[in-house]
Amino acid sequence: MLTVGDTAPEIRAKNQHGEDVTPAFEEPTVVYFYPKDFTGGCTIEANEFQDALPEYRDSGITVYGVSMDDTESHADFAEEHGLEFELLADPDGTVAEAFGLDTSEGYTERLTFVLVGGEVVATYDPEMADPAGHAREVLDETRALAE
Repeated sequence: MLTVGDTAPEIRAKNQHGEDVTPAFEEPTVVYFYPKDFTGGCTIEANEFQDALPEYRDSGITVYGVSMDDTESHADFAEEHGLEFELLADPDGTVAEAFGLDTSEGYTERLTFVLVGGEVVATYDPEMADPAGHAREVLDETRALAE
């Protein structure tokens, strides 16, 4: 798994709208990996990132959610929950593997990376079953790191 100080990987994936996305990771960016759309903990986490999204944007921080679900699942998940940040579809695990995550079970663990200036500046391993409060913690700490 990538750790603090590692160079940001070059990734490319489709978002929930089917558009190709290639993040540069120069500006403060949060990439959070989650196991599966429409599951309990993943829905809590996505909704909390959405609730805090105006504050992320005001602070110049981009948020990406990534799972091994396809674009159709992401589109349905985003629509049902009003998610306005990009969900990157990673059905073959290429993005997860670029971050050093295990994809052998067909999903990734719940892990979050903060990248600034082309490198990893923080990592988070929220409780798999209860990610409540995670989006706020990441926001507060990323603001401090980006200053």
